[in-house]
Amino acid sequence: MRALDWVIIAVYLGYVLVDGVRRAKGTREIEGYFLANRSLPWWAVGLSVMATQLSAITLIGTTGQGATDGMRFVQFYFGLPLAMVILGVTLVPFLHGARVFTAYEYLERRFDARTRSLTSFLFLVARGMSCGTIIAAPAVVFSAIFGWSLLWSVALMGVPTVIYTMIGGVQAVTWVDVKQMAIIVFALIAVMVTLLVQLPVAPDHALALAGAAGRLRAFDFSFDLTNDFTFWSGLIGGTFLMLSYFGTDQSQVQRYITAKSVAQARSSLLMSAYWKIPLQALVLLTGVLVFVFFVFQAPPLLFNPAAEQAVRAEEPAMYGVLDERYRTALQARATAARAVAVARVRGDGEASAASLEAFRAREADVGALRTEALGLARRVTGTSAQDVNYVMPYFVLHFLPVGLIGIFVAAVLAAAMSSIAAELNSLATVSVIDFYRRWVRPEAPDAHYLLVSKAATGVWGLFACAVATFAATLGSLIVVVNRFGSFFYGSILGVFLLAMIPRARATGAFFGLIAGMAAVGAVNFGAPSVSWLWHNVIGAVTVVAVGLVLSPRRA
Repeated sequence: MRALDWVIIAVYLGYVLVDGVRRAKGTREIEGYFLANRSLPWWAVGLSVMATQLSAITLIGTTGQGATDGMRFVQFYFGLPLAMVILGVTLVPFLHGARVFTAYEYLERRFDARTRSLTSFLFLVARGMSCGTIIAAPAVVFSAIFGWSLLWSVALMGVPTVIYTMIGGVQAVTWVDVKQMAIIVFALIAVMVTLLVQLPVAPDHALALAGAAGRLRAFDFSFDLTNDFTFWSGLIGGTFLMLSYFGTDQSQVQRYITAKSVAQARSSLLMSAYWKIPLQALVLLTGVLVFVFFVFQAPPLLFNPAAEQAVRAEEPAMYGVLDERYRTALQARATAARAVAVARVRGDGEASAASLEAFRAREADVGALRTEALGLARRVTGTSAQDVNYVMPYFVLHFLPVGLIGIFVAAVLAAAMSSIAAELNSLATVSVIDFYRRWVRPEAPDAHYLLVSKAATGVWGLFACAVATFAATLGSLIVVVNRFGSFFYGSILGVFLLAMIPRARATGAFFGLIAGMAAVGAVNFGAPSVSWLWHNVIGAVTVVAVGLVLSPRRA
């Protein structure tokens, strides 16, 4: 990185910090600190919801997912529009009209305190772990850029963000989110344009190569419970996940209950329904073009520099032989790719089909060698060696022009700060409202609750940093964060579904929630091949079924 890149990063992050603190007004009372006095416009809330989704994980993990696995991940969002419509006529008016601080307060009004507390506890565990994964994303960038240990990278990102979150309330977080969206979208478009300019083949030829390698397959209609990304898992499992995330997760509920009215809260959610899938497709397509770029520009055998260094130190001879075979396979793949472009330019259909088949075979050779190298790295390091999270940082640092590197890294860091701040704010809200004020000190001045909430923010920040130190080694970060959530989300959704069924009773809700978590745990550990997306369906259905059975009709 050059001086200009550092200047861009410093100026932008400085502006975000100053603007966030400047907008932290009206936060001397808990209504202002947690809910911005329910005064935010719908478009700001909508952009804030989307900015939380388009975090550093999106820029790093999802682009890496696109480069290594293609467009299949977009199926994960097929249930989003349906979920938003359902929420707009069910939970949104319920929770906004209830004038609550947290979604879980409503559960005590509908059922009892134990159901509220258990649900709140599950949220805290799920969101605390997910927040750690969000911190891990920029930590990966720092680790790749500077060669620092992951622990120091996490601390560098996490500590300033915790301090920033303590100062600002949800109003500051929301308005900062609006700015994050601008730089994130700009960075994505700039990277896309740069890729298209640097590719030695025309865009349609590039897409043909991506298609031959299976990177453009966006639909899989097979009904396979072990496959993470299919049309049915996205439509059914994704709908349940999105219903739970946007309808019952405090990090999202806290956004739309800050809106001025129910109508504006609905509008903020519909913004995500309309724009999330196209935007996610753009992110994945950027990753796909990175894959095509590396067809012509030789990538490293291992994108994770720490893993590569460890393997070179422990198994230099074996790695050297493997790397030599890899370079030979890359040259053969590049030659086959150029043959595809030539045949397509000539309009020779038969030659084009043959060259695509040859390219597909050479791509399989490269993939096999990469798999072998990752296996070697796993044996040497003793940890998962998946390096999908390092693909985009490697491309950015080695192939983007000066200035654009700074813009992209600033987008990653700023998006991370925004998302982390929102997550920590929601964790503090639930900790204070659902536990401290409910069970420890029901009566106290707002100044006391604000002090406790800032302390809670710090504690959760430390917890999230601890989770982040190992989350980056678990594979694609975008998958990891949703896998964490899916263990809890379905069961939490089931409780809220019971709340809308008149005959449901407190005993049924409480034990139904326990049964739902037990069912998901049994499937997760007893049948690990079942995709995590279906955990949301299993949890919700179990909670509702058990809850109704234990809620007999009144005589």
